Amino acid sequence: MTNLNPQQRAAVREVDYPLLVLAGAGSGKTRVITEKIAHLIGRCGIPARNIVAVTFTNKAAREMRKRIGGLLSGDAGKGLQVSTFHTLGMRMLRREATGLGYKSSFSIFDSQDSLHLIDELLRKSAGAFAPDALRNRISSWKNELVLPPEAIRQAATEFETAAALLYAEYQRNLKAYNALDFDDLILQPVLALQNDDQAREYWQNRVRHLLVDEYQDTNAAQYRLVQLLVGKTTAFTAVGDDDQSIYAWRGANPENLNRLQADFPRLKVIKLEQNYRSAGSILKCANRLIANNPHVYEKRLWSELGYGSPLKIMGCRDGDHEAERVVSEILHHQFTSRCKHGEYAILYRGNHQSRGFEKVLREHSIAYHLSGGTSFFEYREVKDLLAYLRLLANEDDDRAFLRVVNTPRRELGAATLEKLSGFASEQDMSLLAACFESGLADTLNKRAMTRLHEFAEWVVMLADRAREGDAMPVIHQLIRDIDYNDWLLDSAKDPNDGERKLQNVGELIGWLERIARQGDEPPSLAEMVNRISLLDRLDRDDEGNENCVRLMTFHAAKGLEFPHVFMVGMEENLLPHRSSIKADDLEEERRLAYVGITRARKTLTLTYAGKRRRAGEWESCEPSRFLSELPDGDVEWDKPGMVQNPELRKQRGQAHLAQLKGILS
Repeated sequence: MTNLNPQQRAAVREVDYPLLVLAGAGSGKTRVITEKIAHLIGRCGIPARNIVAVTFTNKAAREMRKRIGGLLSGDAGKGLQVSTFHTLGMRMLRREATGLGYKSSFSIFDSQDSLHLIDELLRKSAGAFAPDALRNRISSWKNELVLPPEAIRQAATEFETAAALLYAEYQRNLKAYNALDFDDLILQPVLALQNDDQAREYWQNRVRHLLVDEYQDTNAAQYRLVQLLVGKTTAFTAVGDDDQSIYAWRGANPENLNRLQADFPRLKVIKLEQNYRSAGSILKCANRLIANNPHVYEKRLWSELGYGSPLKIMGCRDGDHEAERVVSEILHHQFTSRCKHGEYAILYRGNHQSRGFEKVLREHSIAYHLSGGTSFFEYREVKDLLAYLRLLANEDDDRAFLRVVNTPRRELGAATLEKLSGFASEQDMSLLAACFESGLADTLNKRAMTRLHEFAEWVVMLADRAREGDAMPVIHQLIRDIDYNDWLLDSAKDPNDGERKLQNVGELIGWLERIARQGDEPPSLAEMVNRISLLDRLDRDDEGNENCVRLMTFHAAKGLEFPHVFMVGMEENLLPHRSSIKADDLEEERRLAYVGITRARKTLTLTYAGKRRRAGEWESCEPSRFLSELPDGDVEWDKPGMVQNPELRKQRGQAHLAQLKGILS
């Protein structure tokens, strides 16, 4: 702890009281959490297995585990739990599932599975509302700890009534599939702790210190889970920053920071205000901007890194001109500063804004990485194999059954599967179980019956083998039995597409093998599949992109930092967004701009356009009001038509010439 500043040291040493650490951007909060865990184990004598740390992404959890490993010796950290909220919930449900009416081999439905189920239910009821809107409403109810009966009682509109009735039917179907969606991974553990005294006592005894990162991003269900885990006496550490709360649209509530004082009267508050990331000019602008939001706890970032250079505000004629100017700035800066592509990031409010920048970057042969593209786990071949494994782990998973029963093709047409589904529904059993029922022969012809029976017997045989021990040999046998690799090559559009699919399968197998090697004993197949299900897109976004210009939304940039940042589209109706202006709710939009500003370490450029195309028509744009909230003495305006310094113009010409030579050489 010798290199910690006084506030960081105080946060690490406070172990007797509930603690809120208000950690400003770049103030070393991850270091405080990891040092505190090492302190709890090494100095306070708390066994690692009794310490739980939660954050919001698997990437952040991995980073914490890696740092803690460097601070502890031997096996002192054995049993330590550092994970996301959802992974913690999944672990709790392994023990509590049966008390909630589920089998321990439950499946986890991703957003596509959930939407598909809602589509099926709507087809039966001829619903008039959009499936996405209904799913989002169900999700928000779960995050607010509202169960179907209460949702039905509260419904005040036709949409709410339809959503509440669908919610009840959706939950009944999930339970029939022995499946949980992502929101259930928080809701169901809360219900277990609230309603089962023994479960609550077990987990409160198990958790002797709880540390929660990004506390401002918690929703009502996550807040309640924390309350139930720590009870009345357990000390805990909540780390957060109300100025970086930018996820209200998915249920996050920054007021949870304020609620802590009322719910835990002994709460202590420590502020981390020294920033180790950004130049003084950047912090001065960030402080001035966010001061326009109301605060319960005031804080002001400061740095010992020096002033740096003023922020540049760059006006552009239109969106195309904006992309050209930003790429020109990158080329010029690289030429004069000898920086690499990976030192630059272009941040924007919405994904649609990336297109113009991608076009110009490609024209200049500049490598770039677009965050938020297709997730590895959304590729068809990956989802197919995971569906097979889900079915082996949970034979009630009808969604998985329907996905794989004809992949590769087994000559089982839609009519056959429709009859099977009808029979299974009448008998109140899963599709796989229905394949063994003699009564099914009255519905299907002999050939279809034989094929279904052969498939079902094969699945059960593999499932039994997987339950007996190591799952990896079963997985390899599955791929061999269905000739999956050859089928992927044969069904691919071209050889390159086939090779890409094979590489994805190989990568998935590699991930599963790494999971199988973790821990003292091999995890069950269900545990392996559920861990994969919880891996998020951000886990892969930074891999192999060290020397690419990064393009991403402000939301995706949270938690990251770059030497040189361009915040583009700084206009009214973009940032702040038109929906927030209409609702007269600008606080979160201002926090979003604050997050963007504090991603920058050395230089920051903000751009706006005079006009943009919207729905095919040109629309005039006004600079964002947030630009006028920045301190005049710390920004330099570069508007269209301003006379450019001759020496600067010469440098830019040299930069473009050097880039052209690089392309041609």
